[in-house]
Amino acid sequence: MNLLEYKGYHAKISFDAQDALFIGEVFGINDSLNFHGASVAELKDAFHHCIDNYLDVCKKIQKTPDKEFKGTFNIRIPSDLHRKLALEATRHDVSLNQFIKDVLTQATTVPQA
Repeated sequence: MNLLEYKGYHAKISFDAQDALFIGEVFGINDSLNFHGASVAELKDAFHHCIDNYLDVCKKIQKTPDKEFKGTFNIRIPSDLHRKLALEATRHDVSLNQFIKDVLTQATTVPQA
């Protein structure tokens, strides 16, 4: 997947062959921010304008702009997995939250093949 980053915001990029446009969608925030461009340069400019405009509007209406990934999320897992994770956390003498954080950190730092 192709991603762009600007001022701490990220957007995923797709290509619409029918309209011959690159389409961008900012993710990781509650607000909906989308943009497009016919070229990579146009797409990047549109992304920057989209974020700058979002920040300006938030400032004008005195709204705190959404920040990417606030650090909390809900996950639904089978109860038997929940039990196994809780027991494993207890064995390691850490909270379930800390145990899962450690496992996720380890999973995202392993070199990809």
